[in-house]
Formats: sequence, C-alpha cells, structure tokens
Amino acid sequence: MIVCHKDTAVVILSYNGTKWHELFLPKIIEQADSGYEVIVADNASTDDTLQYVQANFPSVKTLQIAVNHGFANGYYEALKQIKAKYYILLSADFEVTDGWFPPLHQAMERDEMLAACQPKIRYWRDKECFEYAGAGGGFMDKYGYLFCRGRIFFDIEKDNHQYDDNIEVFWASGGCFMVRGELYHKVGGLDNDFYAHMEEVDLCWRLKNTGYKIGYVSGSLVYHVGGSVISYGSPQKLYYNFRNNLILLLKNEKGSRLAWLFPLRFILDGVAGLRLLFTGNVKHTFIIVKAHFHVYCDLGKWLKRRRENKSLISKRNEEGIYPRSIVWDYFLLKKKKFTDLSWKPKKLN
Repeated sequence: MIVCHKDTAVVILSYNGTKWHELFLPKIIEQADSGYEVIVADNASTDDTLQYVQANFPSVKTLQIAVNHGFANGYYEALKQIKAKYYILLSADFEVTDGWFPPLHQAMERDEMLAACQPKIRYWRDKECFEYAGAGGGFMDKYGYLFCRGRIFFDIEKDNHQYDDNIEVFWASGGCFMVRGELYHKVGGLDNDFYAHMEEVDLCWRLKNTGYKIGYVSGSLVYHVGGSVISYGSPQKLYYNFRNNLILLLKNEKGSRLAWLFPLRFILDGVAGLRLLFTGNVKHTFIIVKAHFHVYCDLGKWLKRRRENKSLISKRNEEGIYPRSIVWDYFLLKKKKFTDLSWKPKKLN
C-alpha cells in the first residue's frame, strides 16, 4: 500500500509509455510542489517503461499491475493500492501547464459536495482547440447520448474563452479526473468490465446518484494528445461507444425511464446501423450488432450491478442532463456549438 504524505496522489496509468513520460513527466514533477505526489502505475508493459521511470525520475513512486485487462481495470487495481484524500487520474499522454493543480484542489476543498472535477482540456496537436474527450465538461442528453462543451459529435470548437467558468457537469473526463478517495471506493470505483471508454461517466453517474456534484474548473488547463488507448474513429472505439453507452443506462438510469428508453435506444441504434449499411459501411454495421449482442449476453451481470448500485442511491443529482435530444438538435437543427443550445449549466459554488 502506498500512503501519500500529501493529500493528493496524481496516478498515471502507463502501458509502454516511455515516449509520453519523456515528454510530459518532467513538467508534472516540476508542478508537484503545489501539493501532490506522483505515482506511475505500470499496466503490464511489454517494454522497459517501468525501469525507465525508476531510473530517470527517482521522486516518482511506482507500482506494477501483473496483467493488462484494459484502462479501467488498470486504475481499478492501482487505486486499491494507494491511500490519499484525493486521486487525480491522469493519462500518460497529457501535458500539464503551470498552475494546473491549485484550481482543482481549491474547488474540491471549497465544496465538500463536489465529488470529482476536471480541468479545461485542449488538444495537444492544435493547442487553440478543445480536445475531443472532455473539452469544457461532459453532459448527457435525455436519451443517454454524451457530448461536451467545446465538442458536439464531429464539431470541435476553438477555445475563445467562451467556457471560462466553473460549472456543474454530468461527467468529468477520465483522462484528467480529480476525485475524493473515500467516495471513489465507497461507490465501487471504476467498473473494470468497461475495459475502456465511458468508465468515468459510469463512475460520475454513481457519484451523482448519491447526491454529489461533478465539476468543470476552467482555471486549470491541460493538453491531451488523444487516441493513445483507443484511436478515434476506429472499429474498437465504435464498439465500446455503443456497448458501454447501453451499459451506462442499464446500471444507472431510473427504472421508470429505463422501461421506455432502453427499447427506444435499440431502435435508434438500429437506425444508425442501417444508415451505415446503406452508405456501404457493412463492417461498422456489424460492429453495432456485435455491441448489442454482447450487452444482451451479459444482461444478468449488468442487472446485478444495477441492484448493487441501487443500494447506494440517496438523492439523485441530475444537473448536467440536457433536457432535449442532442442528436435532433445537432443533425436536424444544425446546432453545432454548445452556445447554440438554449440551455445553461449550473454554476459551481
């Protein structure tokens, strides 16, 4: 067990990540004096990543996970071995900036009902633009579709300081995710059966179902390379998009809503599959079918998780749920930016 002497552990999950550590670890370590310890959790790398970190960054604590069962499982196993008031889950392909940590820490210290938060996330390869996974905070529409401020489906905005505020969101990006350690373990942590993609949304939903808040803190800025776990637009990404989104609903949605929403999503996903089929993308159509098939095969397991989650529900916090269809607004009404929506999120305290 690693017991942190400072109240925050920045935990970097690494798989064959030497090139990222060479680029980004020096800045992370430089900023550690602002109040955190750095821990690299090696997710069964097949190269010399662990040895490289130990030889070149002696101030960094390390631990090793014996078998790589994916991103979610890597953190699931690592955080069982670390004791701290706060965890920051930081993907290896993130570049931090001067003063990135204090705004996040101050937000958590200021509001004891804030369970987790994220910084502003921009794209490392084009640093004026928001990044696909997280951007200016994550939301969910009434039908379970996810989107971000700064990125709705295929449109990514340039950061013109239009989102320089602190707000409640529905989910915070798992790439750079600060969470209260005690709460993280109380609600069961990341679900390692998600493998990768949306596991942080599932965790945030469970935290919100206990009445806590999830936040976006604009005073903290980081840059994300992106696509280093699952590349954007890949068949694997599409599979987890459809599979894990359905699992989110099965595990966390109200029963009264799930009764009509789950069949509706079956129809909507079918429409998406047919659209791909008619445009000649047969392979992606079968990926959607495969995703649904695997959800139904494991239905008993997900319903068991739902029953386990139900015992933790106290007062649902539904801030961050967009009350309309983001699919309708984006594709039919051509609302391409968050500022086009006639809806504003709630400010943080």
